[in-house]
Amino acid sequence: MTGSVDESGRALVRIQLKNPTGATEAELDAWIDTGFTGELVLPRQQVTSLGLPLGPTVRARLANGSDMQLDTYTCLLEWFDEWRRIEVVANQGQHPLLGVGLLLDHVLHIDYRAKTLTVG
Repeated sequence: MTGSVDESGRALVRIQLKNPTGATEAELDAWIDTGFTGELVLPRQQVTSLGLPLGPTVRARLANGSDMQLDTYTCLLEWFDEWRRIEVVANQGQHPLLGVGLLLDHVLHIDYRAKTLTVG
């Protein structure tokens, strides 16, 4: 899987998502966020437009050390040519964040000089 580094230094990878019922799909760029230990964060607007079903609530520790409960949503992600069921966290942000939960068992290489990214 390949991606790129944008002019602001954000490492990006293109992902395909769909509602588990197959009713809606989306293709979008996600920022690699190695500080996020989950799988994927989506802007609430994207969760709504895909019509993702509500999943379990999870406890999360934020960067400031505080704990909170977060709703998750069930989604299908095309990951290395296979559809994988994942739990997505919704937020008020503007950009999808791909976390370490999807990068485990893979090698992430980001070349900022060449502005390239590979996940293998």
